[in-house]
Amino acid sequence: METLALILILFSAFMHATWNALVKQSRDKTVFIWWMFVCAFGLLNLYMLLPGSPFPAMTPRFLILAGGAAAFFVLYHWLTGKAYREGDLSVTYPLAQTSLLYVPIWGVLFLGETLSVAGTIGILLMVAGVYTIQLRRFRLDELLRPLRSLGNRSVQAALMAGFCYSFGAVIDKQGVTSYAPYHFTYILMLFMLIYMSLNMLRPRYRGRALAELHHSRKLILYSGPVLLASFLAFRYGLQLSPISYAVPLRQVSLLVGVLIGVLFLGESFGRMRLASTSLILLGVVFIWYG
Repeated sequence: METLALILILFSAFMHATWNALVKQSRDKTVFIWWMFVCAFGLLNLYMLLPGSPFPAMTPRFLILAGGAAAFFVLYHWLTGKAYREGDLSVTYPLAQTSLLYVPIWGVLFLGETLSVAGTIGILLMVAGVYTIQLRRFRLDELLRPLRSLGNRSVQAALMAGFCYSFGAVIDKQGVTSYAPYHFTYILMLFMLIYMSLNMLRPRYRGRALAELHHSRKLILYSGPVLLASFLAFRYGLQLSPISYAVPLRQVSLLVGVLIGVLFLGESFGRMRLASTSLILLGVVFIWYG
């Protein structure tokens, strides 16, 4: 894997964890995320004012790729939110990240990618680290607890979230391979904002947008640039690397989130998280060499 791609994706992971930490501090999270996208998309438009940055032709394929990827990503966020509202975080969280399992398979089947032995080992190490990072102790019953709850609606929503994200990622890769990452990101974020805005028009959100803006104005202003940096860095990195490696590598954001929780939010860092962290970091090294 190219070093530049590695740096871009790791930077994206750091930004991803940072904006998630900002979301956690908001009051009305669904509305806050909408405002965050409004702010990020507004900043994205500033580049369009510069001379010498013509936008490519809006071909049907361009719009289908961006609109399709956006639909899967918005569906992923909705299903993840549903899983977290109805279920135990330590059960649903690892299962919502199962896109790590699907994406390398889709990369090989649909995009013609190949995996080295070292890269495959790295992916498996990261899968193990992501799966165990939210579990509470070194016991077999704890490791199997998420799988024993497959009949639970929140668990099913978490599994479906990971499945949906994997298809969005494959479409995303095709988009940044065929078009400039900036231009594809612009249309991708536009579609995501449209989808979320349609949801905001529902009666249940009446009056909540202004209330959240008043309550979390500074957080929204901070989160917009962070979200934009995460989106752009990942897609420039994705253009340079196989999706089979890029998506698992981006899960380093989970490690960054744990560190933010420990250093700034006073959360504990037990043996399970230490072991999971070690697996994730070792996976990064294998993917880099793979």
